[in-house]
Amino acid sequence: MEKSALQKARAAYQPKLPKALQGAVKVKEGKPTQSVGDQEEIKKLFPNTYGMPIVEFEPATEANHSKMNVGIILSGGQAPGGHNVITGLFDQIKKLNPENRLYGFILGPGGLVDHNYMELTADIIDEYRNTGGFDMIGSGRTKLEKVEQFEKGLEIIRELDIKAIVIIGGDDSNTNACVLAEYYAAKNYGVQVIGCPKTIDGDLKNDQIETSFGFDTACKTYSELIGNIERDCNSARKYWHFIKVMGRSASHIALECALQTQPNICLVSEEVEAKGQSLDDIVNYIAGVVAARAEDGNNFGTVVIPEGVIEFIPAIKKLIAQLNDVLALPEAKNISRDEQVDFAKSHLSAENLAVFNSLPVETEKLLSEMVGKKLDQMKKEGKYVGKFGTQHHFFGYEGRCAAPSNFDADYCYALGTSAAQLIANGKTGYMAIVKNTTAPADQWIAGGVPITMMMNMEKRAGEMKPVIRKALVELDGAPFKEFAAHRAEWARKTAYVYPGPIQYWGPTEVCDQPTRTLALEQAK
Repeated sequence: MEKSALQKARAAYQPKLPKALQGAVKVKEGKPTQSVGDQEEIKKLFPNTYGMPIVEFEPATEANHSKMNVGIILSGGQAPGGHNVITGLFDQIKKLNPENRLYGFILGPGGLVDHNYMELTADIIDEYRNTGGFDMIGSGRTKLEKVEQFEKGLEIIRELDIKAIVIIGGDDSNTNACVLAEYYAAKNYGVQVIGCPKTIDGDLKNDQIETSFGFDTACKTYSELIGNIERDCNSARKYWHFIKVMGRSASHIALECALQTQPNICLVSEEVEAKGQSLDDIVNYIAGVVAARAEDGNNFGTVVIPEGVIEFIPAIKKLIAQLNDVLALPEAKNISRDEQVDFAKSHLSAENLAVFNSLPVETEKLLSEMVGKKLDQMKKEGKYVGKFGTQHHFFGYEGRCAAPSNFDADYCYALGTSAAQLIANGKTGYMAIVKNTTAPADQWIAGGVPITMMMNMEKRAGEMKPVIRKALVELDGAPFKEFAAHRAEWARKTAYVYPGPIQYWGPTEVCDQPTRTLALEQAK
């Protein structure tokens, strides 16, 4: 594969590791744990992996040298740093015992079930150090949920003499990892399963997981683009730019980008829901800001919108809940998409059907069109004197495979190293974790948390299922409070900040900084 000058230089970067992972480790165990909700149900579903302690690694004098082959799976959407989890895992298992082998399952969990794999050798690994993307082995969205899948996977695990499977994924993928760990433990198969927290959306975090990998790089990538647009916006002074960013279930990306770039408006889905705001409320808010800036002679501005904001509007949330129930009915299975639409419409309440028929296609265009109509009305009433030209942008795929920032390169390498140590220390049903991440990397704290600790029961496709609880933006949390304290000022003024591209070499305050979200949450 042809490499750019940046890739060649970047390949030589040696990720920084926490002190505890720099040599041999020993495990310090905490108290028994329980799930974040529905303790009795989760305990019943996971009798073999429930209640295990949180573990922390500490430096030791002797290493564990027993032979262990490991399989690795990338699951779900791409996130910057995935390759460094794999390189960290590879380097550590080879350090523990040079005979250890690493097998990558191709195109996600389906690769395990279909026995589609490749051995990851030093030659392959070295091609991908500190690179973005998941192209080393590809990713997929097959869910590991059925006994037949677990048993089929076991065949190749036995054939390759694999001791443990590492699943790199988000909340759903790690829920599947926990189910797989429980199944293999219940059957006494002697196969360990370890998870790693990945999602650029930032919604896989809790008391134990400070941030999911990829969030740092993706937000810095989007913020660079938003900063560029703001500069363009302030140069031409004739457009309102509506910028949609990723984040279906949570607005962490939108909030982080707002903290980095100070746009005139940023919507936060969780606030829309908490305040019970209607589409009209949102449109009136945006139109009010546009009109106020027009009074100052500023007929331009930037609006950052999380892609899932429409789904947080109470009327639409209610519709989606009923749609999920309807489409989970037996008669909705095995029919075409068009037939499903008709079937759904025929089963919706009158209120939900009215909402369904008005559903938007592209959020940013819908909002700007509605704001335009509102401004026309305000003009007739003498409440608006400006011009309203618009441009639309959606930043999604642009950030998912960016070359990881130093933070993500280091964080992911430490997660992979931690996963190897969890395996070597006989753990299963754990997620690798790295904490204290606003300190310099050598002061980070590495270990593992039982996946069951993060679970509760939620309704999925009409049934109650055990899932890892998603982390939404907390309206009483420090990042949102910081944003809320400044948004009125940013709305009226042109207070744009231009973060520029991710920097890989140079002063640590430029190159190694965590996200504003993480710094505010840890008050550093």
